[in-house]
Amino acid sequence: MSPRLPAFLLLVSIAFTSASAVPLQPGFYAETCPEAEFIVKDVMRRNMIREPRSAASVMRFQFHDCFVNSGGPDWEVKLGREDSLTASQEDANNIMPSPRANASLLMDLFERYNLSVKDMVALSGSHSIGQARCFSIVFRLYNQSGSGKPDPTIEPRYREKLNRLCPLGGDENVTGDLDATPTMFDNRYFKDLVAGRGFLNSDQTLYTFPETRKYVALFSQDQRTFFNAFVEGMIKMGDLQSGRPGEIRSNCRMVNSRPVNALLES
Repeated sequence: MSPRLPAFLLLVSIAFTSASAVPLQPGFYAETCPEAEFIVKDVMRRNMIREPRSAASVMRFQFHDCFVNSGGPDWEVKLGREDSLTASQEDANNIMPSPRANASLLMDLFERYNLSVKDMVALSGSHSIGQARCFSIVFRLYNQSGSGKPDPTIEPRYREKLNRLCPLGGDENVTGDLDATPTMFDNRYFKDLVAGRGFLNSDQTLYTFPETRKYVALFSQDQRTFFNAFVEGMIKMGDLQSGRPGEIRSNCRMVNSRPVNALLES
């Protein structure tokens, strides 16, 4: 799984609102399952060693009720989120922007969940790792805004590279790196945006829009500032909850067949 859209990046936990029935907190499972965090971290660490690209998927796990963080800065993840009793493809489609989204649409989306412009740009930095499909950028290369021409903001030599990777009429499932260091969580992503080498339209417009450009420039120059802003944004996003009924599943792939009380007592 490779992230294709900012923060929500990835699949965004933006499906949640700030209403919270059960407070989230570090060490939530300390008594009921004291080894939980260690087990999850150990499994993910070994998987990332075997397949570095999986780090991009781990970045998405915060938005999918996981306790592991990966790469770059560290932060304490609050636990205790309940699993949903239902799933809605329509809700996901309504929340997730397309690869053609621009910074204005992204700002509006994040604002709905009390996440600032700075939060949005910092969280977009999760695209420091991972890849995306040619499907997401062929319009940029050959028909930006219906013009029949490439996106003029793409740096010429980078565009030539993308043309070779994603030829018109080629396999759109081929993947390309989201930045020049796709297995390392750093501020290279922002440096690439400044240089006109953003892979996705939704990424590159962060540098072409005045409201977001200043943060891209700042993070490109100061990795520590980016890391601090990223942690702040991840914590704020992790606090979002729907307030809808949920449960602790006995099997994470499906809802419980019996009430959770019965499961805990058995």
